[in-house]
This record gives sequence, structure tokens and C-alpha cells, in this order.
Amino acid sequence: MSEARYARHLLLPEVGPAGQQRLRDARVVVIGAGGLGSPVLLYLAAAGVGRLDVVDDDTVDVTNLQRQVLHATPAVGAAKVDSAQERLRDLNPDVEVVTHRVRVGADNVTDLVGGADVVVDGTDNFATRYLLNDACVLAGVPLVWGSILRFDGQVSVWWRGHGPCYRCVFPTPPAPGEVPSCAEGGVLGAVASVIGSVQATEVLKLLIGVGEPLVGRLLVHDALRQTWREITVARNPACAVCGDAPTITEPVSLEQVCEPARAVATISAADLASLRATTSVRLVDVRGEAERAIAAIEGAEPVPLEEFRTGAAFARLDDTPPGVPLVITCKSGGRSAEAVRLLQDATGRQAQSLDGGVLAWARDVDPTMDSY
Repeated sequence: MSEARYARHLLLPEVGPAGQQRLRDARVVVIGAGGLGSPVLLYLAAAGVGRLDVVDDDTVDVTNLQRQVLHATPAVGAAKVDSAQERLRDLNPDVEVVTHRVRVGADNVTDLVGGADVVVDGTDNFATRYLLNDACVLAGVPLVWGSILRFDGQVSVWWRGHGPCYRCVFPTPPAPGEVPSCAEGGVLGAVASVIGSVQATEVLKLLIGVGEPLVGRLLVHDALRQTWREITVARNPACAVCGDAPTITEPVSLEQVCEPARAVATISAADLASLRATTSVRLVDVRGEAERAIAAIEGAEPVPLEEFRTGAAFARLDDTPPGVPLVITCKSGGRSAEAVRLLQDATGRQAQSLDGGVLAWARDVDPTMDSY
């Protein structure tokens, strides 16, 4: 162990040589090498955590670079775990970086978190969050969780036997499309650094055994007002995984416990292009103005998804001539499918969702169109 490298830690009475050795002996699993995973991994590696397991199945995209500071421009197109490993080894060769280029699922989550001292949730989807929570509860491993969107962030520590778990506070996931992802709603890049840095601090406190961890407390950050709010959260005795009579006794994917959304009719980008070349098509884009400004299909009519949810869109679409196909699009197909379901349930009007959305159009029909 390099005393010079960790000199500022060794000066802290709460850390000292013994605390630094605890960091050296620790294994931390970080799920997600993106916006939150970037500051977490950088600070844990710099601090000298002995082994870091990096789990991510994605590749580096240019749109990541605004917030995912672990990756550099030359890494665009590379696997995130490989980019992370190279950067972390450059930062601190003392640290063992183990990569797992896999998508977290019910079939592998137990093996991924097993034996970890702490697990960090740096994911951006609800299915993985619930799965990670359940696996950590069952393994008795503390889970340091963070979430960001737009100008806001949240962070807490879920730890069975010491406080509530994620399901205690959020028993059920939101309905599909109810909460936008960062790709849909945007995020101020620096907010990822703020929340990720708090997560890294919580990990180090847990490993060293100092301070008061964020167990039973949920921090909510508003970057626009630059405020922090602390919410006390408690274990739910009726929790499905850590309650008095748990019904979840092994990791189960959300798809296995939630009724899947009803399928809707879809059309591929190539088929839509062919159809538009020979006949009139009414194409509706349910994204917000900011997203449409980044990339939009020529001729698409803006009708925000919120108008489908309130019903205001239905009157606007009443004047679609009989026999004219109605196609609804968004970024990747999720929100447009919701709009089709809402339209059909309320009016019986037939419509199709553009499979893959604007991204598919840019990939398969118009490669010159800006993407995001």
C-alpha cells in the first residue's frame, strides 16, 4: 500500500492505516458505468478500494459524454466496462478492476452481488433497481442507491437488518411511461456527479465503519434551488422482500411479477418509409418540444403524450380521413405504444406505433438525421 498515495486519508484519525487497510481488503460491486457509476468508480478507485466489479452491458455513445465523465471521446463505440477498466487502472494501479459485460437479470444477479461488501446501484431503469434491491436484501449486503433526472437527484442506503429496503419505500414500480428516463427527460450532467459523489462517500463510510450512513434517510437534491431535503423512511413490516412474511424469497424480474403492457400494432421504419412514398400517412410525434428539436421525422405532427393521457389528443385526431393510416412515434417506441393504447381504449381508433421510433428511422431510413 502506497503511503504517499493515501497520505490525506492516513491523516484522518477516523481512517488512518487501519481504515485504509479495510478499503484495500474490500470488494465493491458497481452496477452501471454511466452517469452515477462514473463518479462512484473514480472516487472508489482513487480511495484505494481493493476490488471493483464493474457491471454494464452497454457501449459508450457520444451522448453519454455530457455526464459520464469516466469515459473519453476516443472510447465512443467501446464497451463501457472496457473503457472503465482502462481509466481506473490509469488512475490507480493498486485496484483490481473486474469487468462483467452482462445485463443484470434474475439469472445472474445473485452471483454478481454475492460476496460483495457493498453494492452500488447506478442504473437507470426500475426493473434492475427492484432486482438489485431484492438480491441485496436476500444476501444481507448494503445497497447504496442513487437516482437522477433533469435537475433533481435522490440517494439513500438500503440495508436489511439496519433499516428499510427500496421496496419498503417504493413498493411498486410506476406505470410504463409514467416516469421519463434521462434519455427522454434529460439531465444536467453535473447532477450525476453530485449524487454519485454522495454515493461514493456512503460506500467509503460503510467500508471504514465511520459516521452515520444514510440508512433510514432519503436525501432529495434540487439543483435549481441548490437545496437538500432529508426524508425519514422506515422499514415496512408488510414489505414483499424484507417484511415479516416475505413473498419474494429469490430474485424475480419485474416481468415475472407484473402484468406486461398490452401489445399494440407496430410498423417498421422501412415499411413506414415505403408507405409514405405511395400514400398519405398521418404521422404523430408524442415527444416534447426539446426532444423534437434534436431529431424529428419530417412531416411528423407534434401531439404531446400528456394530451393522450388527458384525452385532449383524441379530438385533435378526429379529423383523420377514413383510410388514412395513423402512425405514432417517439424516441424508441415505448411512449408511442402507450399513446396507441390510450387512443384505442378511448375511441376505438386504430393506429400503429413506429417500432424503434425516431432512433430506428435515423438508423434504417435517414442516416443523415441527427440522433440522441
